[in-house]
Amino acid sequence: MHVWYVSYGSNMHGARLRHYLTGGRPPGGLRTCPGCRDPRPPARSVPVVLPGSMYFALESLNWTGGVAFYDPDGPGEVWARAHLVTLGQFSDIAAQEMQRAPAADLDLTEVLERGRAQLGPGRYETLVHPGTLEGLPLLTFTAPWSAGEVPRTQPTDAYLAHLSSGLREAGGWDDEEITEYLDRCRRGLTVRPGTGRRRRGFRSAAPAPRALEVDRRVPEPEFGGP
Repeated sequence: MHVWYVSYGSNMHGARLRHYLTGGRPPGGLRTCPGCRDPRPPARSVPVVLPGSMYFALESLNWTGGVAFYDPDGPGEVWARAHLVTLGQFSDIAAQEMQRAPAADLDLTEVLERGRAQLGPGRYETLVHPGTLEGLPLLTFTAPWSAGEVPRTQPTDAYLAHLSSGLREAGGWDDEEITEYLDRCRRGLTVRPGTGRRRRGFRSAAPAPRALEVDRRVPEPEFGGP
C-alpha cells in the first residue's frame, strides 16, 4: 500500500528526508536517525496545498526556536510537499518523529475513518488525514492541540531558511511567495487561498487538498540511498 506522506516542515527538504529513510544524522542535528526498514526514496514528490493553518510553537532542540505544527481546523491554507511512500516507510518516518524505534506498520483504520488518530500526547503523535490525492490518502502528523491552545514561539532564521529551501525544492512557488508565506505563518496571520500566483484562478466551494503544477525549472532533488 502506498500513501502520501505530507511534510509541512523540515522534511519538505529532500536531503533531510533522506536521513529519515536511510539513517544517519542530518547536518546540524543532535540525534542520529535509525532510518526506515525500506530505505528507498519516494516514488514521487509533489507540492500540495492543505486546508488549515501552520503555526510555530514549543522549542526545537535542533533549531533552538519554534517548530512547525499543522492545525487542520485552522483558517486558511498550508503549503506543503507530499512524498509518495509505502505504508511501512510512512510508519517508520512517523515513529522517528515520535522518538520511537521503527518496528511495525501503523494501523490506519482510525485516522482514515475519523480524519485523525492520537497515538500519544507528544508533539508529533497525532496522525491527520486531510484528504486524498490521486485516490491515495494524504497523511501527516502534528500535535494533539489546536493553534489557539498553545503559546506561539518564534522560529530561528536557520529553521525558516530550511523551510524556504524545502518549499523552493518542491517547485510550486517562487521565492517571493515563499518569503511572504513563511512571514505570515511566523506572525500568526492567515494564509488565504490565492496568495500564490499558481492559485489565483483557483475556485472551490469547500477547502480541499490539491496538488500544484511543479515548476520544472527547479531541479529534482537527489534523495540518494542504496
